[in-house]
Amino acid sequence: MSSKSRTLLLAFALLGLGASIISSYVHYKLLTDPQYVSFCDVNAKVSCTQAYVSQYGSFMGVPVAIGGVIFFAIASVLAGIGGSARSFARENAAGYIFMLSTIGLAFALYLAWASYVVLGLFCILCAITYVAVIGLFVISGGATTLPMTSMPGRAARDVRTLLSSPVPLVLLLVIGAGSVALIASFPNETRAAVAQAEAFANFQPLAGEQRRQVDEWWAVQTRVDLPIPAAAGTRVLIVKFSDYQCPACRSAHEALKPVLAKYDKQGVELVLKHYPLEPECNPNAATMNHFGSCEAAAAYEMAKSTPNLAKLDNWLFEHQQTLTRDVVREAALEQAGIKDFDARYDAALQTVKTDAGLGKLLNVSSTPTIFINGRKIPCCPPPALYDALIDLAMKDK
Repeated sequence: MSSKSRTLLLAFALLGLGASIISSYVHYKLLTDPQYVSFCDVNAKVSCTQAYVSQYGSFMGVPVAIGGVIFFAIASVLAGIGGSARSFARENAAGYIFMLSTIGLAFALYLAWASYVVLGLFCILCAITYVAVIGLFVISGGATTLPMTSMPGRAARDVRTLLSSPVPLVLLLVIGAGSVALIASFPNETRAAVAQAEAFANFQPLAGEQRRQVDEWWAVQTRVDLPIPAAAGTRVLIVKFSDYQCPACRSAHEALKPVLAKYDKQGVELVLKHYPLEPECNPNAATMNHFGSCEAAAAYEMAKSTPNLAKLDNWLFEHQQTLTRDVVREAALEQAGIKDFDARYDAALQTVKTDAGLGKLLNVSSTPTIFINGRKIPCCPPPALYDALIDLAMKDK
């Protein structure tokens, strides 16, 4: 392998490694910080977040970004070995990278298809890794002069040689140990949701300067007249426009739980309005990867006539990444006893469309959008802030 080829391979490997590390950080923050906003979320079409939280963001429970870190770290080591004076490195490193990048290219093409065709999204960090994989494939293919059928035999010999080369061996051991540790410690969606729910349940009310700032903010907010009737005895009306496949909506759902429990039987009413980010039932929404949002909202409307509405509501948020029509239909049956989902679907969907139309009139453009006694609340406050706002709303005259 020539010095130029080795330099180019190392450059593409490091480019992909850097993008994958940043992607892993973004994915980690999305799982651990409900208020985190990624720098690469430009709009509904250009969004890393929507790609990472989709069903294509993980493979067998492992975030794709972590796989990228491992892949490009190995490629970087192989490209570095390619500059060694040892004959096996110069002859074989490009071949190993070519074999590795062939597998990587197939996976990258699948993810690109999922992102651009299925989800209709452009993920900046993802695109950088795709370019890096293509670069590795093309350069290593041009630098490889050995038949691929000879690579298994060469690999066996090179492993023996590698065992006597301390630096490459240590690097590969570090990559292996680091990969295992990274996968083991990275929070998955279930663990993150449980931890968040526990933290929300133990919230402490705001006091001192923080509470004073909230009081001042509340006093200057414009109140919107909502055409939504409140039940008799309601002192605080909370109206939430939500989407079952929106990660921030799940966070808002969990944040409100302990607060509503605190104000139980004190005249606080929550009204859920649907604003699915799916054109089937909301023509005002951009096309996103929320392929089960309309079905989930319709199932909620059907469940209003059952005692299992809250049970289904929680289930839909807990399984938001896997919602499809078939999944929602089965959940409606198992969680709420709805046996005629398909027969009632069109009628329920009309209610969802009405909610989405109301959202447009109220200038709702994203989810969740929440109004407390007509005042629009910025996304997405923790329970302590909801608590303070409800307390202020109860004092409204």
